[in-house]
Amino acid sequence: MKKEKFNLTGLSCAACAARVEKAVSSLPGLLSVSVNLLKNSMMTAFDEQKLTSEAIIEAVTGSGYGAAPAESRTAREAGGEKSAAAGREAEDLKSRFLASLIFTAPLFYLAMGDMAHWPLPSFFKGPQNALILALTELLLVLPVAGINRRYFKAGLKALWQGYPNMDSLIAVGSGAAIIYGLTNVYAIGWALGHGQIHAVHEAVMNLYFESGGLILTLVTLGKFFEARAKRKTTEAVSKLVGLTPQTATVERDGRELTVATEDLAVGDLLVVRAGQTIAADGQVEEGRAAVDEATITGESLPVDKEKGAQATGSTVLQSGHLKIRVQKVGADTALAQIIRLVDEATGSKAPIARLADKISGVFVPVVFLIALGSGLFWLAQGQPVSLALSMVISVLVISCPCALGLATPTAIMVGSGQGALRGILFKSAEALERAHNLTAVVLDKTGTLTTGQAEVAGIFPAEGLEADNILALAAGLERKSEHPLGRAIVRAAEEKNLVISEALDFKQIPGAGLSGKIDGRPLYAGNLRLLNSLSADPGPLAAAAESAASGGATPIFLADSQKVLGLLTLSDQIKETSPRAVSELKALGLRVVMLTGDNPRTAAAVQSRLDIPEVFSEVLPQEKEEKIRRLQADKNIVAMVGDGVNDAPALARADVGIAIGAGTDIAMETADIVLMHSDVSDVAAAVQLSRAVMRNIKQNLFWAFFYNIIGIPVAAGAFYLVWGLKLNPMIAAAAMSLSSVTVVSNALRLRFFTPVPAGKTPEHPAAGRRPDAPHSFEKKGEMSVIKKLKIEGMSCKHCSGRVEKILSGLPGVEKATVDLEAGTAEVTVQKELADQMLTQPVTEAGYPAQVMA
Repeated sequence: MKKEKFNLTGLSCAACAARVEKAVSSLPGLLSVSVNLLKNSMMTAFDEQKLTSEAIIEAVTGSGYGAAPAESRTAREAGGEKSAAAGREAEDLKSRFLASLIFTAPLFYLAMGDMAHWPLPSFFKGPQNALILALTELLLVLPVAGINRRYFKAGLKALWQGYPNMDSLIAVGSGAAIIYGLTNVYAIGWALGHGQIHAVHEAVMNLYFESGGLILTLVTLGKFFEARAKRKTTEAVSKLVGLTPQTATVERDGRELTVATEDLAVGDLLVVRAGQTIAADGQVEEGRAAVDEATITGESLPVDKEKGAQATGSTVLQSGHLKIRVQKVGADTALAQIIRLVDEATGSKAPIARLADKISGVFVPVVFLIALGSGLFWLAQGQPVSLALSMVISVLVISCPCALGLATPTAIMVGSGQGALRGILFKSAEALERAHNLTAVVLDKTGTLTTGQAEVAGIFPAEGLEADNILALAAGLERKSEHPLGRAIVRAAEEKNLVISEALDFKQIPGAGLSGKIDGRPLYAGNLRLLNSLSADPGPLAAAAESAASGGATPIFLADSQKVLGLLTLSDQIKETSPRAVSELKALGLRVVMLTGDNPRTAAAVQSRLDIPEVFSEVLPQEKEEKIRRLQADKNIVAMVGDGVNDAPALARADVGIAIGAGTDIAMETADIVLMHSDVSDVAAAVQLSRAVMRNIKQNLFWAFFYNIIGIPVAAGAFYLVWGLKLNPMIAAAAMSLSSVTVVSNALRLRFFTPVPAGKTPEHPAAGRRPDAPHSFEKKGEMSVIKKLKIEGMSCKHCSGRVEKILSGLPGVEKATVDLEAGTAEVTVQKELADQMLTQPVTEAGYPAQVMA
């Protein structure tokens, strides 16, 4: 299977995207296709034996659009090109609008001057000058049509091919207005020649030149606002691209040279001084420095680097001096991989977008039928041609498939970008959507809740043996292991300068330990399960192992084929952020479960310190996947958070696999979400971001559907017979432009997303409390408080009912009562619930809220 990205040209709306997808989907050998209207790109996966890139391009070209393979570029080149292209599009639209306005403004003034009683030159007034007025308006509208000829060229071509799009609606709507106006120019000439003054007056009133010109001008203005807003949706990725320096200093033949970052090659020797940014990934060969790696790892404190350490591009030297041998450049660097993941996520489609896609595919043809039907209906009712044509034009112009097409990708783009800035990488839009439905989170212990940097806490040799001998033998076995505990044993032996012999016939025993031969002697290292399989009695070491486990340490026995040789206890420190992370996940209403291969006593110690409700201990790697399956069978939507090779099956089985960034490559490949900062508290942030994005998408889709469902019937004259309500084509054009801008602007609100941290309970909640401050009380064994909120914007019982429903549905809220007259709400909540968890959902629903002091 081959994955390839194509850049597309000629797309103007969701109907265009649907047309391209339909054309490409019909090709034999194609496995998947996703067109992104926002980025004008297409992601494909196909069987190289059955399909070629040329055939895909030919299919796109045959459907009336352009396509070309997206060239492989460095992050800076790709980001710069996208930014420049977006800038050119916005500037082009701005120029077209201003040029159109030069002609549209006097055109509108002339057309409306008589009715609005605006001052006009005398040679434009009266029936005798009607032809002068009409020809002047015609001469003013023609340049507007020429400036915006793109709508006619693309729209009429698509209509001719049988796949009309938004450009077709604009071209037919504005074109019909101009042509109808032109027929009335002839009508004025004929009426003047025959002395029919009444007919002259009627023909002047039916000159629709101003409608045609204003439609084109307002649509272009809307497109300009839309393009400018689209540029902001990629700001997050642009910030990431900007982290790479434009130049780098390299040492060649003993001399230092300054070269462009793009010209760096593997093997170059980088010279980096304090205050400079490392330009590429590599290994330190000389020097010592403190490096700020916050952009990649999120670590707030500088990391010391010396010879042999790995250095990552885009990180900054705070002090010191380094010489780094370049190992990865361009698209292979860590930063480029992050940008690639974000690009792929924003190029994919969320399942929620499928409904909009299906509707977009038939939207424009249906609109044409509605427009034609409305025109025929009003003619059948005996209404004049001018009114019927006005209805037709309004229907064509007000319809907006663009809003439908932009509803999902704009929110995905902004949300994925904001996640990337926080070190949360969603590998697909589908993962971003699934995360908002999670009901349970399963956490691996080692390396996820703990630092993964274990230390040897104690060595207990069997009678007659030396502690150093036990450590050296264990290190010989563990040297070939990738487990954090094994690395800790090897590190402890190296620090003591012990001789570590090589182990032969090395084997890992899943869930138990490992085995090998040192100097021809069979040795085993592992847990109590391993000893039971060997029928080895730990003797007095069993009590030491039990005591260590009760304190949260992990016991590892060393044995040969006859007896137990000793015991090593290792402690793995719990990450500082883990308690907060567990608290935040519970505050989000998620079921929190910990899985570990450790013994029950060690697991219970960690459970107690982190207050985790459910723990499964002594779980084998294959059993982790089974535990996930069992939770799913219990109707849970499960996320698995892990970092090791043995987590990969569980990550793949989970509805959402989340890999800690410091983990193994295989874990990161299997996962749906990657946490670059290696901070488990980012799991809660990822869930909150997912919920915010999905809420935004639903708002966008609601607006897009609501706008068209209401706007099209009104434009067709649904209320004309009852109330005489008729929509002017110019207002319809303005409304259509506004709908797309509204959708994109709403998505841009995600730029201000901030994760809500878990609330902190003060040590003495009643101390110094004012009489009107929230008061606490015990209920069902939990500390609760009553908080009072000031809420603005409620005007009726429907509003107060909606606010009460929102508050009552929040996790951690026990009761909510809203007072409409006072504009307040009293909410009984669990003590740890943060104020923002209450105010944010209400504010986002349109009712600004704040907790009263």
